[in-house]
Amino acid sequence: MTFRESETVELKSIVVDDIKKEIVAFANCEGGTLYIGVRDDGTVEGVEDPDKAALQVSNMVRDGIKPDLTMFVHYETLNEDGKQIVAIEIQQGTDRPYYVAKRGLRPEGVFVRQGYSSVPATNTAIRRMIKETDGDHFEEMRSLEQDLSFEAAEKEFSGRNVLLGETQMKTLGMMTHDGVYTNLGLLLSDQCVHTIKAAVFEGTTQNEFKDRKEFSGSLFRQMDEAYDYIDFRNQTHSTFQKLRRIDQRDYPEVAVREALLNLLVHREYSFRASAFISIFTDRIEFTSIGGLVSGVTLKDVMMGISVCRNVKLANVFYRLELIEAYGTGMRKIMEAYSGTGREPSIETSDNAFKVILPNLNVHAEQKPKIERPAGSPEEEAVITLAKKQGAFTRKDVEKALEISQTTCGRLLRKMTESGLIVQEGKSRNIHYHLSD
Repeated sequence: MTFRESETVELKSIVVDDIKKEIVAFANCEGGTLYIGVRDDGTVEGVEDPDKAALQVSNMVRDGIKPDLTMFVHYETLNEDGKQIVAIEIQQGTDRPYYVAKRGLRPEGVFVRQGYSSVPATNTAIRRMIKETDGDHFEEMRSLEQDLSFEAAEKEFSGRNVLLGETQMKTLGMMTHDGVYTNLGLLLSDQCVHTIKAAVFEGTTQNEFKDRKEFSGSLFRQMDEAYDYIDFRNQTHSTFQKLRRIDQRDYPEVAVREALLNLLVHREYSFRASAFISIFTDRIEFTSIGGLVSGVTLKDVMMGISVCRNVKLANVFYRLELIEAYGTGMRKIMEAYSGTGREPSIETSDNAFKVILPNLNVHAEQKPKIERPAGSPEEEAVITLAKKQGAFTRKDVEKALEISQTTCGRLLRKMTESGLIVQEGKSRNIHYHLSD
């Protein structure tokens, strides 16, 4: 038999620790055969004790490679030119990427076959293998970052008298049965890469910042710090009914809490973009990445129907009594505003979900007058039209500006979002007027 190294053949004269790298590379690719007792140039030297050599490699595979690869490695003793060699056949594994345990689930620990050599895999290749074997569900996939700590999580669990050890992490899905952290573990760890950005604006538009802050770390830490940030600005105002004093906060605490939890639990974490909390004079907006789950409509959400995007994350929050049950958050937000004459609203797109809480202490007659900055010529023309005839329709603008329906819709939507005009009515009865 002629021995020659290739993409599927590796030759070693003796058993060395570096063999783990070769086995990992074969298991991550199309498989291959490792021959012990054969020099790089194909010369057969043989091994004195084939059983001992096979046992050494077997121990390396069992203790030095993760996830468990033992079922995909087979050993055989061959006689070549009167000498004994060990043939180790490695099949492609089903739990790729495999990696050298001491080096971790990162390029220096994950190897792939490239030509006649075993080389470190790129981060892109590692992510692709994880997706192929773990599926598309983000929270269940193995995390690329394995050097994690859980100070904030341990504090939260301890405060609820719930244990958080390795056994609990595996049960909750923060860790695989092989002891590898999942993306859920990453989200709850102090090294979480996702953040919440918060900003306070002067007035009702985003023209002028008063303050801004970014919350990072474990989702538990972000939850607490973001709530405190809002709560500090959630002022209490007093009114009097005859001799009775009535105190009312700008935003019901229950509504703020549920909107924040919704932002955390239902967010699409496969995107790295931050979630946003925007505080205006008359409202707070909670904007999370990821629209509605496929098949679910906004009407379904308002009826209390919930299809959770992050089931395991929601289960952790449920275990810690942070949420009561799926689908109750929106109902609680609406109930918090019951009898106030104000109503929260929800806006969705393909990639975003926004909950808007109105300020209970800012009534229509109290809203600060919006300063209208000099806009585009088209905006000025719309304002002139509005001043001339009061209420106006989209067709009025199309005719006056001689623009298409699409361009007109985009212009009116921009002016509505910036607070220059107000939209009223539904369907064919939609009309606009200048904001007060």
